[in-house]
Amino acid sequence: MIFDNKVNKVGEDLKKNIEKGDKIDIAASIFSIYGYETLKKQLNKIDRMRFIFIDPTFVEEENNKKEHRQFKLNAIERKLAIGGSYFEINLKNEMKGKALAKECKNWIKKKVKFKSNRKKEVIQPNFNIYNQNKNILYIGINEFSSAGFGYKNDNTIFGFINKITNKEITKEYLKKFEEIWNDEKILKDITNDVLEYLSNLYKENSPEKIYHFILYNIFNEFLLEVSEDELANEKTGFKDSIIWNMLYDFQKDAVLGIINKLERHNGCILADSVGLGKTFTALGVIKYYQERNKNILVLCPKKLGNNWLTFTGNYEDNPLIKDRFNYDVLYHTDLLRESGYSNGKDLSRINWSNYDLIVIDESHNFRNNNARKEKKTRYTKLLEDVIKKGVKTKVLMLSATPVNNKFNDLKNQLALAYEGETNKINEKLGVEKSIDTILRRAQQIFNEWSKLPIEKRTGNNLLKMLNSHFDFFKLLDEVTIARSRKHIERYYDVKKLGKFPKRLKPVNVRSEITNLPDFMGMKELYKRLSYFNLAIYAPSMYILPTKKAYYEKKYDTIISKNLKFRQEEREISLKKLVRIIFLKRLESSIDSFRITLKRFSENIKSKLDLIEEFKTGKNNGEIEIKEIKDTDFEEDEEYLNEEFNVGGKIKINLIDIDFEKWEEDLLNDYKIATEILKELEKITPEYDSKLNELKRIIDNKIENPINPDNKKILIFTAFSDTAEYLYEHISKYVKEKHNLETAKISGDNKNRSTLPIRNEFNNILINFSPKSKGRRDNTKPEIDILIATDCISEGQNLQDCDTLINYDIHWNPTRIIQRFGRIDRIGSKNEYIQLINFWPQISLDEYIKLKSRVEARMYIVDMSATGEENILTNESVDLSFRKKQLERLQNEIIDLEEMNSGISITDLGLNDFRMDLINYIKNNKLEDLPKGIHAVCKKDISKGIEEGVIFILKNINTEINIDKINQLHPFYLVYIKENGEVLSNHLNVKKTLDIIRAISKGYDEPIKEVYQIFNEETNDGKNMEKYTNLLNKCIESILNVKEEKEVDSLFSEGGTTALLNNIKGLEDFELIAFVVIK
Repeated sequence: MIFDNKVNKVGEDLKKNIEKGDKIDIAASIFSIYGYETLKKQLNKIDRMRFIFIDPTFVEEENNKKEHRQFKLNAIERKLAIGGSYFEINLKNEMKGKALAKECKNWIKKKVKFKSNRKKEVIQPNFNIYNQNKNILYIGINEFSSAGFGYKNDNTIFGFINKITNKEITKEYLKKFEEIWNDEKILKDITNDVLEYLSNLYKENSPEKIYHFILYNIFNEFLLEVSEDELANEKTGFKDSIIWNMLYDFQKDAVLGIINKLERHNGCILADSVGLGKTFTALGVIKYYQERNKNILVLCPKKLGNNWLTFTGNYEDNPLIKDRFNYDVLYHTDLLRESGYSNGKDLSRINWSNYDLIVIDESHNFRNNNARKEKKTRYTKLLEDVIKKGVKTKVLMLSATPVNNKFNDLKNQLALAYEGETNKINEKLGVEKSIDTILRRAQQIFNEWSKLPIEKRTGNNLLKMLNSHFDFFKLLDEVTIARSRKHIERYYDVKKLGKFPKRLKPVNVRSEITNLPDFMGMKELYKRLSYFNLAIYAPSMYILPTKKAYYEKKYDTIISKNLKFRQEEREISLKKLVRIIFLKRLESSIDSFRITLKRFSENIKSKLDLIEEFKTGKNNGEIEIKEIKDTDFEEDEEYLNEEFNVGGKIKINLIDIDFEKWEEDLLNDYKIATEILKELEKITPEYDSKLNELKRIIDNKIENPINPDNKKILIFTAFSDTAEYLYEHISKYVKEKHNLETAKISGDNKNRSTLPIRNEFNNILINFSPKSKGRRDNTKPEIDILIATDCISEGQNLQDCDTLINYDIHWNPTRIIQRFGRIDRIGSKNEYIQLINFWPQISLDEYIKLKSRVEARMYIVDMSATGEENILTNESVDLSFRKKQLERLQNEIIDLEEMNSGISITDLGLNDFRMDLINYIKNNKLEDLPKGIHAVCKKDISKGIEEGVIFILKNINTEINIDKINQLHPFYLVYIKENGEVLSNHLNVKKTLDIIRAISKGYDEPIKEVYQIFNEETNDGKNMEKYTNLLNKCIESILNVKEEKEVDSLFSEGGTTALLNNIKGLEDFELIAFVVIK
């Protein structure tokens, strides 16, 4: 008799022929608990069963041949099939495996023996049923499974099972089976192995084990692709270093991830949020490569130089002195210097091409500008002479804001890692398009988002719009690490990390310039400033028509074949920056404004004197217009960014210009400046309302501390002139009234302190925040009040302090947040922290309008044919949007990624999970765990983790992700409440994995208090109807989200994905694991 298992199922015949007291001998490739379930009624009555695995199962290969890996994989597949074969996926999805495995094990213990083929000799599949009165043989049953018995479809298209009852033939088969069964050279007894494996199917699993099993399935390809060379080599001893042991867990995760990305892609952007210690994370990476004898360069803005130099010096105040850091520190501006010294390095002799690793702090400052006038920009120098030349260079980029409003910013940073070749498809990235193409599409989406109404222009909406751009998330995942403060708080163990302090509501202070009744007031000052022509900075505008061509040839800059940057336009941009200086200094302090205005007035006077001398024949009329000094901008390097390119000396002869008109405009500016200066003379420190308000705030803080005995205050100002002014008057005041010590620190290195200490940068900081800086002697006096410029607004941990005052408000809200990040840090000993902001004494609407009016005369030059952001400003031109940001900062302290002003890439990458997996599998086996297993975890309402189930599914229909929406395809993760409400759908893969990590990591034993609840609810897994229904609802949610996306695609560029993909339902998915939350 013949069975095709389609129409005629052999299982039906087995049910008829297996009787009480029968013996069964089987040789097959697979044994499945669902095969037992299919014939359970009959099998429970038999006398005994002997089963031979015809291929090696639970047997180690003796010879280490090339086929070892495939042998191992096949053996693992046969093990896994015990819990359900490939064709029994829908049975496994019913989640009854736990109860069934326990039942099957009990049956095996009573009636079954298992043996396995030791080698690869061929044993023909056969199935014998016999007793004293009958002999039945089936040839062709290759699986003891529901599929093998014909109850589930398999992939057989031509195959038959023969039933033989001829006694001669069946007798020969039984004789041969007996002979092989007793030959220990051929077979190995594996009954105990099978029983142990079945025990694993129904035993309670630890959350940590299931978490890593989930990761093992999702990131298996990563494990196959990654080589040992791409992972941190612990033999270097870098984990024994001081820096490694100072890092928090999330920083250690980042270090390992960065090393992997540097080895795999030669570059990585670390974009953790403010206050998460990017500098120390980078030092962990530097230490690793230092231990491998690599040459390392740190490139940073000059204002941050001391941050890095601190750790290389052989000084007592270096907390990492035992790690013997020996990297070089140079500044962004040093790239274009061909002579002179920087941090003791002779720039004329630097071998730029010999660095193995470059760490670029504030990497977003680099933009890909074409060389001008045969002169390289910093970017091209870095790319061409440092990275491309010489040794293979890896690039680690640090930035809290790697992308502002242009994805081109990100592209240019990534180009440093890829040696400028972002136009090519990189196979290691696992994307189908080039970086250029991916980011161009992302930019289009961002442009669409930026046109939305302000209330809809949120970060979440931008992410939703980018969701359809699969390659974008893949790219970010491969080359960036970016975590937010909220992410760290929610998904890492706060007990180990220490807590973030609680942010009190910001205090907003608006102070008049003075209370003198006859002073003109702030509004009038703003008005007078808008009257300036600023002719001193724009001589090109007065050049006679007959001489224009000469000066254009001499000073205009050729950008490209069809584009040039005219000197006249450059001067207009210079005037804009000068207006900004005036406004910023006026808002900073009356003294700072007075100094700038006096310098401006003296400059005009010198030019008027030269014109007068020319008119009387005392000089030849040649005038040199010098570049603006860096000191006019202080440490605020964003205004000195290369793309402005407003500096440089130019020489113009008065005979070539309309000097009389120029003189007239100069005289007008001189008159306005002189009148304002005269008005300012009225304001002595005694009548400086803002200074007096600061004293009142300090008094209140000392008398009413927000944390017991904490008197420390950090005062920020944008200008060293203001810092000096405040130090002069505040230090004496607090010493006399409160016996407090004060220090001043600024980028010009003219540091001061009332304590008799060395005034070096780091020594002042370590005495202001001795606990966070690890000062050894805690008996020495401390600095209580620190006045500083933005030279310490980044990269410093000053969390001993609990109150920060912005004496001048920065137009860019990012800077306000970065300043506050000095005290708003993880692990703070303060319960509360306070931000106090001084605002101009006008409404925000007036402030924004005045800012706009002062800049209104700026000539806008569009430097690109694509209509990208104006090169003369790297601030948002949408003033109403900026107003919304500043309004929000008056009422709450927010993180950078919550500003909604640009593109945040935080919390999008999957690096932490890969590193978790790599570390776990060093000591734990996961490959032979069966699919469909689960763990029960505890809910955590404080982190928003409610009761429910997280299902991890694998789509077995490989054609369904054509639209590239699911980042983890073919894996789908859905978090669903017990009432069927989906808390996190399959597109929120990062969020769902974070939740699993938070409730699983560290729980290396099953949690009895919750798994008992689940077992009672399901009768030890026998009643899984509730969870099967939830699983079906998860599938429905995937279908619904997919349909929504397809409808959206009907109205988007690039055509529709509707009707391309056809997911039928549960049969398209395999249940990998599930996490029950109780």
